[in-house]
Amino acid sequence: MFWRVRRSMRMHWVRLMTTCLVLSVVMVWWDNGMMNHVKSFSYRLLVNRFGDINRSLTITREQARSFSNFRNLLDHPNKCDDQDVLLLLFVKSSPVNTARREAIRSTWGNETFILDSLGVTVKVVFALGAPSGPNGTDAILQMRLFREDRHHGDLIQQDFRDSFHNLTLKLIMQFHWMHRCCAHARFFMTADDDVFIHMPNLVAYLQGLRDQGVSDFWVGRVHRGAPPKRSQDSKYYVPPDMYQWISYPDYTPGGGYVLSGDVADKIYHATLTLNASLHIDDVFMGICAKAVGVSPQEHLYFAGEGKAPYHLCIYNQMITSHGHVEDLQDLWKAATHPKVKERTSGLLGKLYCTAMKIFLLCRYHLNGYPCLAAFH
Repeated sequence: MFWRVRRSMRMHWVRLMTTCLVLSVVMVWWDNGMMNHVKSFSYRLLVNRFGDINRSLTITREQARSFSNFRNLLDHPNKCDDQDVLLLLFVKSSPVNTARREAIRSTWGNETFILDSLGVTVKVVFALGAPSGPNGTDAILQMRLFREDRHHGDLIQQDFRDSFHNLTLKLIMQFHWMHRCCAHARFFMTADDDVFIHMPNLVAYLQGLRDQGVSDFWVGRVHRGAPPKRSQDSKYYVPPDMYQWISYPDYTPGGGYVLSGDVADKIYHATLTLNASLHIDDVFMGICAKAVGVSPQEHLYFAGEGKAPYHLCIYNQMITSHGHVEDLQDLWKAATHPKVKERTSGLLGKLYCTAMKIFLLCRYHLNGYPCLAAFH
């Protein structure tokens, strides 16, 4: 009997030690991944002291001016004058991405098509910093930008260096330009130059919101409880002395999101007193929004970092899709073809599309649209 008790206790301790060992290994293995997300999300739900973040980042207006006081190289202050602008759409572009800008102008960013076919005024402008390169290539590229702008009249450029680490400066430039030149626009949108925007769907969506008199509105693909990247190998690395907390405020990825005009004005005023050293522009947007009491709303057809599937049942509801360069022209033709509405309407069309979207979105994880989008 005594021997059985000792054996039982020994087995109990073996199981306990094995469990502890396994958990330790799992904790170490997940330390830079899943566990960071768990800690971050717990912080967001249980602690959520984002007021401390805003207080720590608050600076004087004089100090904040250093993030916006740049010389205009290209500007169009009268772009929105005397027009009922439904949407001001800023496309973040690199000076070298001439072909991308041309593709956008001939597809979803064609202002003439939008006015003639959709009956609304959308202003599409490109946000750029100053080019830099060896052996005078920056001067040559800048001359090309001057010529491009003389032809199209849609480049907004300031003289900070155009780089990944200056994206927050580019974001601030957009809000300041809207405040100065297009404050009456009903909505504001910022997007990357490799994003496809289904303009007919977006316009119909925004018209519905405008008719409802929507305000305090910010919509996109929402990241909740995201932790800062602490690995120096990451493109998105943020050191603790730049941002010391373990969770970011909720934000929408910078690939594409929409604000109502009143929110854009609030964000502009937030930038006047916040330290913009954090170079992750979409996170800085989240910090500004938290400071003015605005929270993002999820829209299932604003894409994450991935592409949406190529299918007419997806085109019928898509708003944005990320990662399109060479295929932009073909996607525009396919997504706006009249057959899309014809084949996806009616009871049979809706049943067919529900089945296809379940197959396309739910069989494996895509960082385009979530599985839940299949049922909407």
